[in-house]
Amino acid sequence: MNSHNINSPRKSQSPLIRIKNLYKIFGKDEKKVLEQVKAGKSKDAILAETGHTVGLSNINLDVYPGEIFVIMGLSGSGKSTLIRHFNRLIEPTAGEIELAGSDVMQLSSKDLQDFRRNKMSMVFQRFGLMPHRTVLDNIGYGLQVQGVKKAEWKKSATQWLETVGLDGYAKQYPGQLSGGQQQRVGLARALCTDADILLMDEAFSALDPLIRSEMQDQLIQLQEKLHKTIVFITHDLDEALRLGDRIAILRDGILVQQGTPVDILLNPVDDYVEAFVKDVNRARALTVETVMQPQICRISAETIGEAVLQMRKSKQDFGYVVNEDGYQGVLTQDTLDGVDKNDYSNVLDASLLEAVPAVQSDALIESVIPEMLDNNVPLPVLNEEGEVEGHLCRSALAEVLSDQPGTEEKKSSVGETKLSTEESKLTHA
Repeated sequence: MNSHNINSPRKSQSPLIRIKNLYKIFGKDEKKVLEQVKAGKSKDAILAETGHTVGLSNINLDVYPGEIFVIMGLSGSGKSTLIRHFNRLIEPTAGEIELAGSDVMQLSSKDLQDFRRNKMSMVFQRFGLMPHRTVLDNIGYGLQVQGVKKAEWKKSATQWLETVGLDGYAKQYPGQLSGGQQQRVGLARALCTDADILLMDEAFSALDPLIRSEMQDQLIQLQEKLHKTIVFITHDLDEALRLGDRIAILRDGILVQQGTPVDILLNPVDDYVEAFVKDVNRARALTVETVMQPQICRISAETIGEAVLQMRKSKQDFGYVVNEDGYQGVLTQDTLDGVDKNDYSNVLDASLLEAVPAVQSDALIESVIPEMLDNNVPLPVLNEEGEVEGHLCRSALAEVLSDQPGTEEKKSSVGETKLSTEESKLTHA
């Protein structure tokens, strides 16, 4: 999970996409069967009795500007059906689809065509590139369709080609590229139209694990610059946790849980969601911010005597010393007890401090475990501005790691051990 994950949408913002009471039933009498679905009849019963398939049942969700909203579920859960409703590639049986306050269901055929060309771009699992067109022509295709002049679309396509790391491949054809390179072309093509919304349907699923990880990294880096609104479909929880600002989990066409990655990881609503999260190594998925506790004692004193007063007031046995240059180190009560009272007027200097390392709030827990093991004092947690905003102690970290369902079961496959040796030490520290 990356730093953007910790930023949930601001409630002051209005959703860019709003889905209300959405139903999709596949079959000739979908409107008639809809009443049975609304009455609570199960998907299996409806299929057996009517031959109709319930694709989606009463979906309600909001997607906010600039977030990566991940929709996930197993095969057949309805996630690809749902994303195709966003741009009306699939027409709903019932429900509302709003984009920036406009009712997408009311768009005429021409308006819908313009909407698809200008408002939303799509990246598919199998790339969807045109084999007879060069890489540059593929990237610029959306702008060509919009009627943009050749010199202009070529300039834009070349910029995106370079942005996704394919400089020098402009005249190649898709068949000459690797799978990862082809997906980069697909991503560049989607971004080239400068659409407000990017729809990504299992976009990285066909790639081998290493290339997939690289593409995830690239999407995160691009998103930090572009702040696009991205709806990302996946069946892989690790990918969802890594990319998503918020995640919605579907099962048999029903939205069973939605929330931040932390919400879903720590508070699964039912056995279905718990089955998803139980094999996730929390140390690799959660950030320091999710387990840190409030700042205990901040010492801003210039003299030893002032530090003694601040420590006494806080009733703690250690404090984080901060001056205009930021965090300086840890001052302990034991150290202060060893100072002669005649020296209280002396300047509080570095010789009295313990060099306890600080950690960033957006760092993954896994990356800070070595520092936790090397220091007896809780680690100070710094925000993006370098200010101390909390502390990280062993007990809180051990609790969130050991509380995981099934942590006692060790998976035999390499790299999938539930708790690493260091985490186990921490849990028993």
